[in-house]
Amino acid sequence: MSVKIAAIQFEPTMFEKERNIEKLHQLVEEAAENGAKLITTPEMGTTGYCWYDRAEVEPFVEPIPGPTTDAFYELAKQYDCYIVIGMPEIDMATNLYYNSAVLIGPQGIVGVHRKTHLYISEPKWAASGDLGHQVFDTPIGRIALLICMDLHFIETARLVALQGADIICHISNWLAERTPAPYWINRAYENRCYLMDSNRWGYERTVQFSGGSCIINPDGSIQSVVDSGDGIAYGMMEVEDARIKSIGADKIFEDRKPQLYSALLTDPYLWNPLDFFGLYGEKPLPPGKKSKIAVAQIQVTKDKERNLSQMADEVRKASEEGAELIVFPECSLSGYDQHQENAETVPGESTNQLVNLSKKYDIYIVSGLVEKENHLLYNTAILTGPEGFIGKYRKIHLNHQDKQWATSGEKWTTFDLPIGRVGLLMGYDAFLPESVRILALLGCDLIVCPSAIKVPITLAHAGTLVKQNYPIPTSADPYHWHLYRVRAGENNVYFAFSNPYDLESGFVGKSGIFGPDTFHFPRDESMIMDEEGITYLQIDTTNEESVYPTNVVRRKDLVMMRLPHYYKDLIQVSKVKSTVE
Repeated sequence: MSVKIAAIQFEPTMFEKERNIEKLHQLVEEAAENGAKLITTPEMGTTGYCWYDRAEVEPFVEPIPGPTTDAFYELAKQYDCYIVIGMPEIDMATNLYYNSAVLIGPQGIVGVHRKTHLYISEPKWAASGDLGHQVFDTPIGRIALLICMDLHFIETARLVALQGADIICHISNWLAERTPAPYWINRAYENRCYLMDSNRWGYERTVQFSGGSCIINPDGSIQSVVDSGDGIAYGMMEVEDARIKSIGADKIFEDRKPQLYSALLTDPYLWNPLDFFGLYGEKPLPPGKKSKIAVAQIQVTKDKERNLSQMADEVRKASEEGAELIVFPECSLSGYDQHQENAETVPGESTNQLVNLSKKYDIYIVSGLVEKENHLLYNTAILTGPEGFIGKYRKIHLNHQDKQWATSGEKWTTFDLPIGRVGLLMGYDAFLPESVRILALLGCDLIVCPSAIKVPITLAHAGTLVKQNYPIPTSADPYHWHLYRVRAGENNVYFAFSNPYDLESGFVGKSGIFGPDTFHFPRDESMIMDEEGITYLQIDTTNEESVYPTNVVRRKDLVMMRLPHYYKDLIQVSKVKSTVE
């Protein structure tokens, strides 16, 4: 089934509710006349956004249903379409106010979402939403509603995707970066569903909003976008495409491991992490330090000796540049093809050779190989250091190539080093957002991810006319969206991603080290895209001699703002299948 959809971009004016509704009514009708069957409007589009307090917004709140929803219901009925309106809602039973989105259809109100994860401005007047995260089944598809900050959290979009959402209607007042935002793209990409974003634009009470309303496909590509100004982004939703939960040949939802996700229901950062992780004297966070780390992007071959020789050269170069840790790609020792022939025990011969390199150059090395144990093979990452063999991680989420030979690991691993708490993942693991989140909840400062990725993980941006304040970039960027940059920012961790560069074999490169704050500009990151070589970044995992950490990688602001009491369904076995229903 093909459905025409439309995301409206609009600049409301504070204190002019009637004017705003009239203008939105015109834009919605224009979209409906052009055949759109699902139409979204911006967060708080009926009133404006930057309210000082409850008393100031009080004249503009109304119940649902109410006069505003009645006006848009007439359009939904006339044009046989579905409309999402963002508005401040009053609950008449409690007299509480909510930042709400209402889905209106030809038969009336289909459902309401009250924003759960509030941005800094809403607690001045609004209560946290109490309706959870729902999916509304309609004749045109299964529709979910999220509001702005909700989408910062991997859990919210995942919850509705697990309920079978075909499309996420994300209405927002996004700011402080170019849009379509990388977060929006990640949520569509990792959940293999459509995402339409109605964002406001313009300037209100010192705040510059970013515009960029758009339609995003399940593969993360952008169908259409409105940069600045009022306008409508049109697109098509192919419902069947949203129900094929695959990235290439990988069944992204079937490959989840919910039995290993119990940590998602915890909330350690409600407490001072320096106290929490040291409680009872068990595994306190290491002091941390400022360190230089490196990622090597190399071509991996079937020849173990050649691979080891190349790695030795890169280790030497990194050590000469002052790096204290270097990360190599997945299977960088054994290669990707001769699994049985190149398999070995861990520790074993290759591990010992890497230990010798670590000792010689006083550096930590993360690399990958095929491990054998009791007639089973594992896709394994190993960590060596000047003190010897430190540990290993067996890849938990296996892609379609791994499944031909490897057994899945069953344990998350972290290691406390002088540079901080380090967690290990491998390539496809981090396509599943639960993996990185769990390591962040375990206190990791740095996640290292040896990888062997062949599918696209970056997208360009043509630039924006929205005049953001320096140093927020507005110019064209060939790597605006990078899957692993978002993984770093949404978890407040450093993320070191090493991928092979070998176009003949299909490996896309795009390796990098990404900082813990997505909205820090210029970005704290270093990338190497389409060549072999090494990239470096100075990272900081210190506590800054404070009773409570002032360093975001230790404080983890976004992780702290999670609402785990909503997330129970994340540890249930998914009913979503990777085939068209």
